[in-house]
Amino acid sequence: MHALIVADGDVPSRAALQLGWPGWDREVELVVAADGGWDKATTLGLAPGLLVGDADSLPETRFAEVAAQGVPIERSPAAKDESDAELALLAALRRGATHVTILGALGGKRFDHALANVGLLALAEPGAVEVELLDATTRVRLLRAPAVDETAARRELVGAAGDLVSLLPLGESAVGVTTAGLLYPLVNETLRPGPARGLSNVRLTTEASVSLRRGYLLIVETRVDTETEQPGAGDRT
Repeated sequence: MHALIVADGDVPSRAALQLGWPGWDREVELVVAADGGWDKATTLGLAPGLLVGDADSLPETRFAEVAAQGVPIERSPAAKDESDAELALLAALRRGATHVTILGALGGKRFDHALANVGLLALAEPGAVEVELLDATTRVRLLRAPAVDETAARRELVGAAGDLVSLLPLGESAVGVTTAGLLYPLVNETLRPGPARGLSNVRLTTEASVSLRRGYLLIVETRVDTETEQPGAGDRT
């Protein structure tokens, strides 16, 4: 089941999302609004089937209007350990989501929120659920290696040739990183936290891939306007 979460950060227009990521809302069965993400979801022409939040970014009157429409609400206290986006993700997972797209999780005034939202990628069960953060030009996913070191996790990187693909270790060294279809190949190599070696690789064709034997690897794909931007080796420094 594909679930779409709309958080209260910067949310691109539907046209911008479609231009950057064609089919981004394909087969969505559940839309979850995280507090102030309700109004942003409706602006996109979406009809949320669930509202989650503590009413700090969506007025109480709007909560009352949503309740009057018969939409389920999972109300939380303002003093809580989880963010509204986290509660929305957990709600989607409880309802059986196997693919979750989160809008409004990147950009905006709160860099700490963006970092926390990246951390949400680790909440889902590895291999069973795919979670992605999406805006008009960026898609962020997490590749997690299996518990058995002799095997490798693999992720297909389908997109436009010329787009940027950054591979960044999360929390610890990413061991046994191997890529295919990228300009700067990696073959069973280790990416350590700190050095920016995995930054700004380039997809050579519409299909590429990365595999990982141990650790966590953030995959950050950035759409590039090839008429105005020409990424090259100098972009990695």
